[in-house]
Amino acid sequence: MAVNPQLFANGMPIPFFNELFVLSRHGVEFEVDKIPGVGKTRTRGTIYLSNIRMVFVAKMPVDFIAFDMPLLFVSDEKFKQPVFHCNNISGLVDPVVPDNENRALYSTHTFKILFKDGGCGTFVPLFFNLITSVRRAQQQSGAEARADPLQAAQTPVDEMIRHAYVDPNDPTKIFLQQPTPESQLRRRSYQSQPA
Repeated sequence: MAVNPQLFANGMPIPFFNELFVLSRHGVEFEVDKIPGVGKTRTRGTIYLSNIRMVFVAKMPVDFIAFDMPLLFVSDEKFKQPVFHCNNISGLVDPVVPDNENRALYSTHTFKILFKDGGCGTFVPLFFNLITSVRRAQQQSGAEARADPLQAAQTPVDEMIRHAYVDPNDPTKIFLQQPTPESQLRRRSYQSQPA
């Protein structure tokens, strides 16, 4: 996880090298805890899903602008369909720890994505397929548990999109092409770059 990842002026996350955005979903409410200096917070906005990560971008930033969750670091994810509340995905996400810092100084976050506007029949299967693919690729490569989150770039996104079920009540946008013309600008690591 990383608070306030780099974004384009239009709010779209700046992609990493070999990162492909699969979809975006507006009208979600995002809840996360242990934000430095804030604690637990909840806000509305858009969630972007790629072959490497999920990025929540707040519609009206208060405590943070965006929250980045590498798929390799997500665990204990659950999809819930309560009778009297909206559908949601919850789980844990481990922080991205800079190489020169101690892992013990960072704690795991709990998160919840609540689908407030419309269905989630497109988002949920693609999310779980990507998580499964990322984990399978990590196991096949024999990488350690805290591998580089950018290793997830090897997931078969094109194949998943081709076989995606599209729910007519779900406002999710699937990207058949990468969404920004300025996508030639790509990041190479999770570590902050000097300005």
